[in-house]
Amino acid sequence: MLDRDACLALDADDPLRAFKNEFVLPEGVVYLVGNSLGALPRRAAERVRRTVEDEWGRQLVGGWNQAGWYDQPLTAGDRLAPLIGAGPGQVVVGNTTTIAAYQALAAAVRLRPGRKVIVSDPRNFPTDHYIAQGLARLLGDYEVRDYAEGRFDDAAVVLLSEVDYRTGARRHVPSVTAQVQEAGALMVWDVCHSVGAMEVDVSQADFAVGCTYKYLNAGPGAPAFLYVNPRHHATAENVLSGWHGHAEPFAFETGYRPAEGVRRFAVSTPHVVSFAALEAALEVWDRVPMAQVRAKSVALTSLFVDLVGDALKLVSPAEPESRGSQVSFHHPDGYPVMRALIDRGVHGDFRAPDVLRFGFAPLYIGYADVHDAATTLLEVLDKELWRDERYARRLAVT
Repeated sequence: MLDRDACLALDADDPLRAFKNEFVLPEGVVYLVGNSLGALPRRAAERVRRTVEDEWGRQLVGGWNQAGWYDQPLTAGDRLAPLIGAGPGQVVVGNTTTIAAYQALAAAVRLRPGRKVIVSDPRNFPTDHYIAQGLARLLGDYEVRDYAEGRFDDAAVVLLSEVDYRTGARRHVPSVTAQVQEAGALMVWDVCHSVGAMEVDVSQADFAVGCTYKYLNAGPGAPAFLYVNPRHHATAENVLSGWHGHAEPFAFETGYRPAEGVRRFAVSTPHVVSFAALEAALEVWDRVPMAQVRAKSVALTSLFVDLVGDALKLVSPAEPESRGSQVSFHHPDGYPVMRALIDRGVHGDFRAPDVLRFGFAPLYIGYADVHDAATTLLEVLDKELWRDERYARRLAVT
């Protein structure tokens, strides 16, 4: 088990160490919530300022042409595509993950007429499961089946998360995708908890959705993305037929004609200020070797598990290759434990009913950070500091 000096030595040899300086982090804070909201890239504030003052302030409505606002859903999609194993013209950015999941599921069921089953995992992030349930209710004669049943022969589509948001457990995308497609169903992946923390490849899937505000660090409310496999570009239907997905939006026709390619899955006016922060965040990812990110992620999570030891019950898979960049533990009083920990400068989060989550963003978390976080957690547990009654009061966001 490594002591703090050994961790500092690892930090000194870390090939990713320079990236930490590209993020704004409060003094005295170890931020282990990159799986919920990433840290602020230093260049984001200047990029947003330029959008507001130079583009909007000086170009006014001309910014749609002069500053490239109109094409942001596609230009940002092309920049993001390599992070999920996709190519140019295969990813559109905009709206939210919830909306993207609805678009993907609705398109998939229309591509598989006669199949009346949507398969989802109740352990998916709730919005995914809720969207599946809501679409089934809207369609009327569809059912939502639990993925654990393992039956796909009559399914139209299967929606799964690559990394479980509670436990951090990682699914094997290639084998699951092949199994689903061999049964005649379409595969939709949610990569919210994996993109930016590991090498992701959804190129064989039919659709994929994800957010940009977690490990990609694009900021709260940052736009989500939707991947559409090129084999579906000519036939998949965007049921949210907004004007930005029209073949000629500025013809202002009364009837809807879908655009060619992935643009047909654009919906409405892009949120330009949010796109500015995303573009700043993607400038960092243009220079990051994802294999190094994954290697460091495995090392950081393994170190944390070793340091915490048997003080808490591990929820995440013990085998590091079987989890994402997240470690979760059980504690019957997990909420006050996390509140006490945050009060001492170590930020994780809590998921009901009793899960402590810690997300490790390799670009700005180091080995000494992990050592300090584990030491503080053990102190909170050993001294039962979490029993202070103020920590039992639930905040709106946990």
